[in-house]
Amino acid sequence: MCWGKIISIGMTYSYLLYVVAFGAATTFYLWIRDARIFYRTGLEGYRKAAYQGVLYTALAMMGIVFSLQGLDLIAMGIVLLALYLQGRVKREAVWKKSSTAADRFLGRA
Repeated sequence: MCWGKIISIGMTYSYLLYVVAFGAATTFYLWIRDARIFYRTGLEGYRKAAYQGVLYTALAMMGIVFSLQGLDLIAMGIVLLALYLQGRVKREAVWKKSSTAADRFLGRA
């Protein structure tokens, strides 16, 4: 039995793995932010966005798996697809013109 194939110590990954991981983390963050805004406001659009965010985060995590297998371009495409689909969900406007960038980043509503 060859332990080198089972435990791949010292395997080098492309720098694109970090790009894919950052995209997946962004997808996760946007999902959690939508869930927080729904919890605070009860708006229907954010409820739908939070539910669909679960699927889009799972899709982005699948991109990480592809990147770990060495299929970096496919992985980047999957993560970009997840981010694109997450941005297309219709949400209600919860911020006013006086809102700061920090308010939007933290999901204060």
